[in-house]
Amino acid sequence: MAKEKTKNKTTEINLKDTQYYFNRELSWLEFNYRVLYEALDERTPLLERLKFTAIFSSNLDEFFMVRIAALKRQVEAEVVKLTPDGRTPEQQLEEINKRLSPLIKKQVDNFENNLKKELINYGVYLLDYIDLNQEQRNYLKKYFEEHIFPVLTPLAVDPSHPFPHISNLSLNLAVLVKEPQTQKELFARVKVPKILPRFVELPKELRQRSQQKQKSIWTAIPLEQVIAHNLGALFPGMNVQECYPFRVTRDADLGVQEDEADDLLLAMQQELRKRRFAGSVVRLEMYASTPDKIRQQIIQGLRVEENEVYIINGLLGLGDLFAFLALPLPELKDKPWDSVIPSTFESYKDLILSNNEFFNGEDLFNRIATQDILLHHPYHSFSRTVQKFITIAAHDPKVLALKMTLYRTSGDSPIIQALISAAENGKQVVALVELKARFDEENNILWAQKLEKAGVHVVYGLVGLKTHTKICLVVRQEASKINRYVHIGTGNYNPKTAKLYTDLGILSAREDLGKDLTDLFNFLTGYSRQQSYRKLLVAPVSLRNRMVAMIQREKQHSLDGGKGRIVAKMNSLVDPQIIENLYEASMAGVSIDLIVRGICCLRPGIEKVSENIRVISIVGRFLEHSRIFYFYNNGNEEIYIGSADWMTRNLDRRVEAVMPVECPSILKELQEILGNSLADNRQAWELKSDGTYIQRKPKENEVEQSTHNILMEMALSTNI
Repeated sequence: MAKEKTKNKTTEINLKDTQYYFNRELSWLEFNYRVLYEALDERTPLLERLKFTAIFSSNLDEFFMVRIAALKRQVEAEVVKLTPDGRTPEQQLEEINKRLSPLIKKQVDNFENNLKKELINYGVYLLDYIDLNQEQRNYLKKYFEEHIFPVLTPLAVDPSHPFPHISNLSLNLAVLVKEPQTQKELFARVKVPKILPRFVELPKELRQRSQQKQKSIWTAIPLEQVIAHNLGALFPGMNVQECYPFRVTRDADLGVQEDEADDLLLAMQQELRKRRFAGSVVRLEMYASTPDKIRQQIIQGLRVEENEVYIINGLLGLGDLFAFLALPLPELKDKPWDSVIPSTFESYKDLILSNNEFFNGEDLFNRIATQDILLHHPYHSFSRTVQKFITIAAHDPKVLALKMTLYRTSGDSPIIQALISAAENGKQVVALVELKARFDEENNILWAQKLEKAGVHVVYGLVGLKTHTKICLVVRQEASKINRYVHIGTGNYNPKTAKLYTDLGILSAREDLGKDLTDLFNFLTGYSRQQSYRKLLVAPVSLRNRMVAMIQREKQHSLDGGKGRIVAKMNSLVDPQIIENLYEASMAGVSIDLIVRGICCLRPGIEKVSENIRVISIVGRFLEHSRIFYFYNNGNEEIYIGSADWMTRNLDRRVEAVMPVECPSILKELQEILGNSLADNRQAWELKSDGTYIQRKPKENEVEQSTHNILMEMALSTNI
């Protein structure tokens, strides 16, 4: 309970009341709508609009595979516990469906009626088969026979052939054929193979011509339509009556019981084999024109409910639109961004090291020892900074040990090769690989085995906890002393996503941080039960309590007549305890600005409760991924960065590390980053107390301020 004082009485407010919380799943849908809006917004370059259409779809796929699947399992298990906003699993599913259906319709309508037509103006045609002339059809018939037909496998459905088990995220054709002699109708399923390109391109001489008789630069037809119009080859002697595409999404949760698994690696491998097929169907997407008799046969065969069926009036699987980004139309994309190489790393920009080649990194380590270095990706190059730091450490003869956590990285990452080289160079190398990084499990297993073969000590995390922290420790012999160098960041050690996600990292030689990371790695790899750290806030040990204490500190400063101020930037805000403490701080007069990209369960702007809290979300060219926590602290300002959001899972069920920033120049830079975000009037959306988001737009005569554009300009004009 919190007390709200009026002139004549004191009123108690129950901050756990459901009215003060937004639903997590519905809040996520609002985030995905903001993604979709980038595809609807005519200010977004055309091919980028297609990209955001694809992102909206791929986001939804994961949402169904994980979140919807979890809710359905709760319904089956008759879970009665309510969410903080007071909803049952059944109510959530009902409201999700109600909100989602118009969003999907808006996405499909925009693609079919706007984006496809606008592409024609630039010589890009995605045609339907019925639009083709005979010459084009002849080409596709031959292409089908030579490139598609050998890959296909029709599966009959009859008393001797049960309905086939259809794989997750697969696109399929439901085919109705008739036996000429008996006139009996038969049902078959043909899978559209993922191994083939989704869009079949016509050769240059057969491309579509515009009304001005100008040839297109690209003309293609969806693969499923090419298959559909050549089905006779799959069913010789039968009359193909009709066919309709459908797409299946399954529960993709892995059922590994860590405490019962003798070998976690083996258990994960076995579960991954099941993922494609074993999970129950959570979504069935079908063409609007599918006849009821075929529709019912698919529904019964897959054992789905009517509320799990989504009728699509256009192309299925719009996540495949990522392919359009390969078109040679740079004017329809964002202007290319070449990440800046900070001056500290300028002398290493052309450095290439092969296995067993030694290199003296004295200059780099001396610079880090002199002053902490802030890196901000993708404004600063990841490959020329963090990746280079790890590569140099792997080859520097004075480096004795190299330890890293790896949550998500690409299998061909130079970082993996650097760790292998370090082991081959005789260094003590430890890689903590999180096998439970959802949808990266298979990739992680592959390169974890590769690291083990090279002599790297690979650890697979802790039972019951995901290792989500982003840390690297380098131990170096310098004269008669061993020094430690650290990298602590907000993002994964992944050179590919580092070009798309905004993330922060700090390189430091601070002794207290080095000792803390040593203790943390011992906790992760051995039987250490470390409960206190010098500087790091570590989940699940100290992070929650310290964050709550700092929020309460701002509240007390405000109650004592001082200034209370909090600015926090993160991906998601879900944890009820944190939200309750933010409400208490707001009621005490603390001014709070939250920059929350995705889910936000806190309801801002409620009179006498959260009227001092403002929430914005920034969605644009880059995926906002950095976490920054600012506390005014009565003028002794504190800023923290790290891997954790204010979500229960991050605070209680993951290993996270958040570090205090102590370098004055970096404190200033981080405040500037927060200030730019709060001033954004182009990419920022304001969360209202009713749960709606309103996109900011420049006022008349006001200069447009886009966070991403401003930070790119700053990176070009300044250097470390």
